[in-house]
Amino acid sequence: QVQLVESGGGLVQSGGSLRLSCAASGNIFSINSMGWYRQAPGKQRELVATIPRGGSSNYADSVKGRFTISGDVAKNMVYLQMNSLKPEDTAVYYCNLNHRRVINVEGAYRDLEVWGQGTLVTVSS
Repeated sequence: QVQLVESGGGLVQSGGSLRLSCAASGNIFSINSMGWYRQAPGKQRELVATIPRGGSSNYADSVKGRFTISGDVAKNMVYLQMNSLKPEDTAVYYCNLNHRRVINVEGAYRDLEVWGQGTLVTVSS
């Protein structure tokens, strides 16, 4: 059973910074990607940033140059450094883990999505 726990959200003024952390725990065999998504009131959940395994980080256009995703694979941690925050960044931020779970000795597997509970980021103007 894999669980994700986010932390670091809070209230910040426009132009300020926050650093979100996500800790993954449980039996994680192989990580396909980790990332951050957000959902603002009345809007659909959107990708913020992801780190695919063996690939380059991906960012939403709206956060490029302001947010930086990083991870500590050994500790199953992923971070989101958010700088130059804007009121439009206000949302619940969710950590996401896509991982490959081997289900039998023959090597069959399933790729699973795990979501954290979310952490609220509020940027005041």
